[in-house]
Amino acid sequence: MRRKILKERSAKAGKAPGTLIYVGEPHTAATRISLMDYDETRITEHVLGSADEIRPFTEQSTVTWLNVDEVQEPGLIAAFGKVLGFHALMQEDLLNTDQRPKVDDHGDHLYVVLKMLEWKPGAQGAEGSIDIEQLSLVVGENYVITFQERAGDFFDPIRARIRESVGRARKMGADYLAYSLLDVVVDQYFTVIERLGDRIERLEDEVTGRPARDTLARIQALKREVLFVRRAVWPLREVVASLRHLDTRLIAKSTQVFLRDLQDHVVQAVEGIDTCQDLATDLLDAYLSVIGNRTNTVMKVLAVFSAVFMPLTFVTGIFGMNFRHMPPLEWDWGFGATLAAMTAMAAGMVAFFRARRWL
Repeated sequence: MRRKILKERSAKAGKAPGTLIYVGEPHTAATRISLMDYDETRITEHVLGSADEIRPFTEQSTVTWLNVDEVQEPGLIAAFGKVLGFHALMQEDLLNTDQRPKVDDHGDHLYVVLKMLEWKPGAQGAEGSIDIEQLSLVVGENYVITFQERAGDFFDPIRARIRESVGRARKMGADYLAYSLLDVVVDQYFTVIERLGDRIERLEDEVTGRPARDTLARIQALKREVLFVRRAVWPLREVVASLRHLDTRLIAKSTQVFLRDLQDHVVQAVEGIDTCQDLATDLLDAYLSVIGNRTNTVMKVLAVFSAVFMPLTFVTGIFGMNFRHMPPLEWDWGFGATLAAMTAMAAGMVAFFRARRWL
């Protein structure tokens, strides 16, 4: 997918700013626009057929949440931009799924980009993997629009709270809804970090025990995943800090308290990622140290064998010379005496090594 994204980004070179080209993994599923409109007394839900149908809801005093799945059609984004007055560069960013997390203030609406991370368990005992998806939020005075790459998310608890009117869900405005969505995304970061920690612990046990042939490859894959997660999570600190300090009427003072708590959670997630990165680096160093010690042990054994057999090779080399007159060759016990001497020499060498604690 990374090579495909880079290829499509290069295809945009030379085109005018604001040109709508989808950058991301292609999908075959149809785009779906779901709407949830509510206030303290009522709630309505619809599936819309086009962007033109949202105008009446954004002009009401109720809170409107529009969720758009399978965002890849430039025509749909252009229709949203026409209805709600989105800037051309913002429309371009909505179709670019490789955006860095950021927040842009467009006056009557805010544009927020972040990454959703989800841990996918492996099949039949295999190690799991991390799935990443870009989430774009447009926060207006009384509406929130979420643009997702694919269908399916982990926002069902928020939908349930809105339907059941639990807590502040139906009493607060669109800014609180945007905070709730960001909070759920950050909570998923901790799940991913915990799974990475479990993998690090398993690899630590394997490295300190008996590393397998693929241990190094798995450590390198882990380091790449940790770096991958850090790249997705780290910029969110700036995003939440910017939301807290924006001079805008779109975020009420009552929501600032929750954004401050969200910022604390993001900082904790970043610290957890940094810890995982340090542990992964230490794990690689430990693996290389274990392999080095194992190699040194093998070389020590080979050196001991060489030292023991070196004088024996010297003796056999002397007796292998083609001289006609060698006194020991004429002795009746010459062969046995030579073997006994060679055995004594080998035993003496081993005893010497043990006395020096080399064995």
